Amino acid sequence: MAELGKNHHATIAWDFVMAQVHDEMLRRELHPARVVVLVPYAQLMLEAKNAWLRLVSTQQSAVHFLPRFETTMNWTLSLGGFFPGPDDIRLDLARDTLTAGSLLARTGLSAHQRVLAPRVMEAAWSLARVAAAVPPDERSAWGERISDQLAEGQEAAVFAFEAATARIALAWASSSSYASDVVFGAQPDLLVVLEGFQTEPLAQALKAVLGDRLLSLSLDPRVDAAESAPDQLALHAASDSEDEAQRATACVLAHLNAGRTPVGLVAQDRVLTRRVRALLGERGVPLRDETGWKLSTTRSAAALMSLLRAVVWNASTDVVLDWLKNASAFNAEAVAALENRLRRDAIRDWRSVGSKASTLPQIKVLRDALQSERTLTQWLTDLRSALQDAGQWLGLSRDPAGQAVLEVLRLLPGAEQEFADVSERLSLSEFTSWISQTLEDKSFAPGHPPNAQVVILPMSQLLGRPLAAVVLPGCDEVRFPASPEPPGMWTPAQRVLLGLSSRETLAEATRAAWRYALRFEHLDVLWRLSEGGEHVMPSGFVQELRLQHRGVEGVDCCELRTLAAQACVMPAPSGASLPVLKLSSSSYEDLRRCPYRFFGLRQLKLQDTDELDQEVDKRDFGNWLHAVLHHFHVALNQSPAKENRARVAMINIAAEAATKTMGLSQSEFLPFASAWPRVRAGYLEWLAEHEASGAVFQGGEEWKELPLGPLTLVGKIDRVDAMADGHAWVMDYKTENRGTTLQRVKTALEDTQLAFYAALLPDDQLAAAYVNVGEKDGTKTISQVDIVELRDHLIEGISTDMARIRAGAPMPALGEGKACEYCAARGLCRKDFWEATA
Repeated sequence: MAELGKNHHATIAWDFVMAQVHDEMLRRELHPARVVVLVPYAQLMLEAKNAWLRLVSTQQSAVHFLPRFETTMNWTLSLGGFFPGPDDIRLDLARDTLTAGSLLARTGLSAHQRVLAPRVMEAAWSLARVAAAVPPDERSAWGERISDQLAEGQEAAVFAFEAATARIALAWASSSSYASDVVFGAQPDLLVVLEGFQTEPLAQALKAVLGDRLLSLSLDPRVDAAESAPDQLALHAASDSEDEAQRATACVLAHLNAGRTPVGLVAQDRVLTRRVRALLGERGVPLRDETGWKLSTTRSAAALMSLLRAVVWNASTDVVLDWLKNASAFNAEAVAALENRLRRDAIRDWRSVGSKASTLPQIKVLRDALQSERTLTQWLTDLRSALQDAGQWLGLSRDPAGQAVLEVLRLLPGAEQEFADVSERLSLSEFTSWISQTLEDKSFAPGHPPNAQVVILPMSQLLGRPLAAVVLPGCDEVRFPASPEPPGMWTPAQRVLLGLSSRETLAEATRAAWRYALRFEHLDVLWRLSEGGEHVMPSGFVQELRLQHRGVEGVDCCELRTLAAQACVMPAPSGASLPVLKLSSSSYEDLRRCPYRFFGLRQLKLQDTDELDQEVDKRDFGNWLHAVLHHFHVALNQSPAKENRARVAMINIAAEAATKTMGLSQSEFLPFASAWPRVRAGYLEWLAEHEASGAVFQGGEEWKELPLGPLTLVGKIDRVDAMADGHAWVMDYKTENRGTTLQRVKTALEDTQLAFYAALLPDDQLAAAYVNVGEKDGTKTISQVDIVELRDHLIEGISTDMARIRAGAPMPALGEGKACEYCAARGLCRKDFWEATA
């Protein structure tokens, strides 16, 4: 790591501050062991120690001992730690959300507990820093004094919940003990408070306690704006978020290549920062992430949540399969086979799986064990057992993020006893919500590599950091407003009353951090011009810089690579080494539409995985109607009925059976239900006329096979009737537009389906027709004439085409029009690219 010059502004500030501390100790004749120096955050403890050692080595000081460099938290621990009471604010969502609910129940608001508890907790947390700055013996009186004033203006009934939330939060904050309470009893000879960009309430409170034994110093030497311009200030306007991430990464790499380390990467935007971190990781750049990311976004948290989502009584099949594939206790081959069956049968809800999951009986046992209500302690015990039974526990315990998940959720053996005093029983959904909120509240910071070249840190923690260069992305008006919105539910008047930071105070702290960032010798400022199709303005701070003509438009540091142009031509592979043994109507239609499509989807078997959680569409209606008509005609054959009323009852029973078989809920059946009466009436009317011609239903949904040389033709025929003369009548149901069906018959030599089905029947005197079942025009028969001749042409074409494939004929991507618009192999043939260049 390159040494920073002694003229670095952070080094100068540290030397100046340590000289003041040193002189004050000499003036007061104090021993360093009785002097405490409080730094704003933990990373500055080392910087302070180094600055002190630098001072005593250069000045040959008589003071050879070090003062105690502490943060408030470290100082608290050294003074004896903190043992909170049952109702104290812990600033730990896992505990505080339960306490908030308990307080609501005690105040008669248990009916609104789930809605109000998060609001009460958020409000109490915002008050915690202010309340902790009030001496413990005065805190209760402080809360009572402002409680009445807090509700002013919220007397109306419409503000009842807001007033109750504020009242409970204030009472909670003012009655709690805090970890920092112990410092009010500490008696250092000298307490030096190094202030950040914003004055801490606790430091102000300690002044009243310690008097002249407290010395407040600033690490932010305020200088004139004109003097704060960095030597190299580059402004980068990126087109969008990805361009901003790429350019920020390039800026970091440019500084590293120039020998400037460490580089500070400011985390303004969590998503953008993770993207930059990933790009730097691809380059092998060692970095230290001091911000981390939400624990809920880690793979370990996702694995645990997959179990909780899978045990819900109405879990979807996709959710359960996702969990099974990430749980090592379940046989991977058995899970894959089960998934194939479920996707083939389009079973979307796990409760409809039934016997299909019989190969994995432990699924039901594990899911059933996590259904009923129980206490939080019991939930955590049972969840730990479930993770162990599913084979997920070992993976979590071996992963650093997984260990953090187990610790935060108190899943380690014995840790659940922390909630032994919580007697409330939680449902599975309430427990899952508690888990989700707890994971979302905590951050995960990975281990730091030695000699990190890049430091990811929040903007406020640039203070006192001797960084060689700073890259500051996310400087748009959304992520870096000049006047940030104060957090929490409090009105401006309430913030003043409570002593919370006002909008003006927050704006001044933000401006102070910005001014400090401008003091770094090398600074890159980046922002995006658009997001989600909307124009985005740069931050007001950036606009101010540009108006002052400070900084230069940064050059895009992304590396440009020259790639040789290569024509992308139409693929034409050979399928000779992939013999076709069975051929269906749909697969042969693929071949006729596009040889390459047949090669990819049928010979290579690169099929799309069917989605189970899709909305019901017209194709589903067609499948449902096929099932209804099959059930109906089988029942009608077994119990003949001529009266229309009896047939209506029978077809309705068939509709209910088909709906149940497809696993459709009542809400999903609504689109079918609205059209079904007209479809049913039209079909029964057609059926009466059809039977009057002498036709008799013979069978439906029957699997047929026909050997054809080394090939076997296979298929399932929708329906076969016997005509008045006894010959077979092949039928195929269609729910498409009637014009589309008429076009099939008109271009008979291009249509495959009816001729293919006719080839599966050993009959040279047969008829074929499409039965178009519609809502508006009823049901109509659209006959295909000369079906025997068409069948013979088709068989001859199949024999010729299969022989050519076996001989190694090329299989180019010849598809056009709709054949390409809805083709799953389009990403393989790359038509969108070779079409423009070939």
